[in-house]
Formats: sequence, structure tokens, C-alpha cells
Amino acid sequence: MQLNTVIFDMDGLLIDSEPLWNEAAAEVFKMYGVTLSEEQYNSTTGLRTKEFVQWWFQKFNLGDAEHARAEKLIFEKVMHKIEAKGNVMPGVQYIFRFFYERQFKIGIASSSPLDMIDMAIAMCGIKNFVQAKASAEDLPYGKPHPQVYLDCAASLNADPLACLCFEDSFPGLIAVKAARMKCVVVPHFSQQKSDRWTIADLKISSLQNFGELHLNLLQ
Repeated sequence: MQLNTVIFDMDGLLIDSEPLWNEAAAEVFKMYGVTLSEEQYNSTTGLRTKEFVQWWFQKFNLGDAEHARAEKLIFEKVMHKIEAKGNVMPGVQYIFRFFYERQFKIGIASSSPLDMIDMAIAMCGIKNFVQAKASAEDLPYGKPHPQVYLDCAASLNADPLACLCFEDSFPGLIAVKAARMKCVVVPHFSQQKSDRWTIADLKISSLQNFGELHLNLLQ
């Protein structure tokens, strides 16, 4: 089927927010006497904040009573950090314009809340390009479950088989493939050589490196 729709993840792909999530989580977890290593953070990249908190609270036997409070604190801190020092990733304006000029339907499917998606859209200057937004925040399951991508495609009235998605995390990649969509991964430079990206349809080092040749190959 001919590709006519493109759906983007947000955190780590459009906004360099993953380090800010890590900062916020570190500050909150410190309140509970827990310090996570970089490897531990990376192992849960792509999960919703709720799942991230539940995973590590269970791992360190911190109990269930503080889940909601810790999640809320992390989210508030991240919003402030993104607003204060969040950076747009290279090639964001280029890639949205690239697909807009080719008359693709364009959406964003993220594990983050809609407030944060809206903040990212404003920061990136892509409001005029985005036709649909989907958040996994309140879904029964987040990525790697495909629902958030299926919801975004439905909002765009797009067949999943006609969708091309851009992701930077492994749970996101699994979600895309489970939705029967094609996936371009743009991993963090520290994870570029990982074997787990082999199931993607294409791996690139930056959004600005994607071009007509890649699109033709994916078609």
C-alpha cells in the first residue's frame, strides 16, 4: 500500500527531553533514597511516567502509596525544565515540511500527556503541520502496545498499512511494528550500534538525513 501518512514520536525525537526526564526523575527518586544509573534509565526509555515509576518503585521495594505523588512531581519538573532549557532536535522543521510538501497526513503519537505534546509543538514551530495528536497517558497500555499509534492513525482517517512512523526508542519501535506500520528509527548516538534496531525498516542518525531516496525505498 502506498504510504500517505507520517506519525512522529515526541520525546527524544522532536525535543531533546530524555535528559530532562532523567534529571527530573533523579531529583524525585533522591527523595526516596534511590539513584538510577544511566544504564537503568536507558532500560526504561519509552515507558510512560506511570509505568517508569511503578517499575522502579517495585524494583527498590518502595511500596505503592507514593506512586501518584512521584509521577506528578516528575511531570511538573519536566514541564519546567523543557520550558527553561529544552532543545529542538536537528531536522525537525525540515522533516515536517518534507512530508507536508508531499501532502502526507501528519500526526504525533507520544507516551507524554497532551499538555507536553502541545508545548513541544509550540517549541518546534510545527503547529501548522500537525493534523492529529494522540497521547498514551490515559490508555490502558502504553508503548510497546500499539494503541497510541492506532488511535493517531484513526484520527487522521489513515490505514495503518499506509503509515510511516519515526521513533527513537525500542518500546516505540515495537509499538509501530505491532500496529503494522513502517518504522524509521533515530536512536540516540550512544545506542546507534545496538542490534535491536534491525527490525526497523530504516535506521538513520538524524531527522535531517532523511530524504527522497529513503522515502522511495520505503514505498
